Amino acid sequence: MTVTKVEPVSKTRSRVYVDEQPVFVLYKGELSRYQIREDEELDPEVYEEILNTVVLKRAKARALHLLNDMGRTEAQLKAKLRQGGYPEETVEEAIGYVKSFGYLNDREYARSFIEGRKDKKSRKELFGALLKKGIAKEEAEEALDEYYCQEDSGAAIKAILRKKKFEPETACRAEKQKMGGYLMRKGFRYEEICRIIQFYD
Repeated sequence: MTVTKVEPVSKTRSRVYVDEQPVFVLYKGELSRYQIREDEELDPEVYEEILNTVVLKRAKARALHLLNDMGRTEAQLKAKLRQGGYPEETVEEAIGYVKSFGYLNDREYARSFIEGRKDKKSRKELFGALLKKGIAKEEAEEALDEYYCQEDSGAAIKAILRKKKFEPETACRAEKQKMGGYLMRKGFRYEEICRIIQFYD
């Protein structure tokens, strides 16, 4: 194993390349302690020690910090750890570590996300948002089935109408049709829209 490059990523940290591949990010003191220099051999035992003690310990702490900062999906947390320069095997171990304590749970994240937004968003909008956050399609659908019902759709439509200061009682037919089209594009069901803004008056 040959250290082919030591690339600074900040004033205190550098990304280490072994055999042309980026393997981990270390602080200056760690580079010195393990005598890591460009174009020099890296003992496999030293490599494993760095991965399994220094880097893994840091990845676990980083994962806990990120989850403490705000709720995240597994996909989001993996992306943040990869951005930090952690190797894939370390990312997976750190994910397993936080999951073992129940700190990372996509199903619970989806439930919380829906609960906080179901009165303002359509099911379709929430489904798309969950997929963007890395929630699996099946988990998103199951969480929505559990939390989203027709009554919720009605509440969400009414909340949007209040926000837009739209009064179904005084709106003309053209205004109702315009608002109906807007709500349908947001993913609400036609029948539910009609019930709330009273197309058939």
